[in-house]
Amino acid sequence: MHTSYTSSPRRIDRALVLGGGGSTGNAWLIGVIAGLASTGLDVASANLTIGTSAGATAAAQLTGDSAAALYEATLATPPMRPGPVSSQSNGSRPATSRPATSRSEAARPVTSHLEALTRTVAASADLADFRRRIGTRALEREADSDGSWSSGWRDTVAARLPRAHWRRDRDILLTALDARTGVPREFSRGEEVNLIDAVAASCASGLPYRIGEHAYLDGGFRTNAENADLAAGAERVLVLSPFGGRSLHPERWGTHLAAQVHALRTGGSLVEVIVPDAETEHLFGPHAMNPSLRPDAARAGFATGLAQAPRVRALWSE
Repeated sequence: MHTSYTSSPRRIDRALVLGGGGSTGNAWLIGVIAGLASTGLDVASANLTIGTSAGATAAAQLTGDSAAALYEATLATPPMRPGPVSSQSNGSRPATSRPATSRSEAARPVTSHLEALTRTVAASADLADFRRRIGTRALEREADSDGSWSSGWRDTVAARLPRAHWRRDRDILLTALDARTGVPREFSRGEEVNLIDAVAASCASGLPYRIGEHAYLDGGFRTNAENADLAAGAERVLVLSPFGGRSLHPERWGTHLAAQVHALRTGGSLVEVIVPDAETEHLFGPHAMNPSLRPDAARAGFATGLAQAPRVRALWSE
């Protein structure tokens, strides 16, 4: 069972929501937090951090390294482009890396993935139906695979994280979806699932990630790429959204970030949302899984953090 922060009597002063956004989204998140930190704002020490997909990776990375160190490491990483996506891949990471002839080539797997999601949304009656369809489709792909993807994905995720275990002094909530039942799952410290497995589950956007007898999918399938509703009850909420709050869902489902922010504010929370500026939106969307763009995304995030520091300071210091 996951910990229910929204029903807990423990006071949540500050909540940080780190949205999904692929490889470039992760770099942008790190850049924003590093930019804020350079002005003296340590948002990574929030009472509660909610991470989804790339945001789950960032949340876990920040448990072992400073935002400044992660930012410098992102800038120092040799640029690579995605290689061909293998039949065992979930479309969120390449089977190999090689020089790509163009950004459009690198974006092709993500574009195909988004097109498939759009078709699934169109065929779904509501959010619950969408979750079931996504889970069924992922399990069917898993049945056609050799079953080795989870172990390989775990190794990839482990290489990105500074630690395998949750920090006792920091509350983190990482989102996922049970592929068999379509029921949302939130991982936190105090349970048997370790940090690596929780992040791997939250980032599994195509094939399901196995933890024991359970199969999990990307937390972005829960409601949206942010899952800001999980911050309900917090006095102050800072949302970092690499995808800018965009959603493939129809508005009537009530899953858009704007609807969640409205609900938080109606419930008494002070909320600020930071998104990429118009000049850097090309780094996300179809290009979100292009690792050669990570340094640019991190720099853009850092600049955004600097620019938004006064607004965040007013929120964090209320």
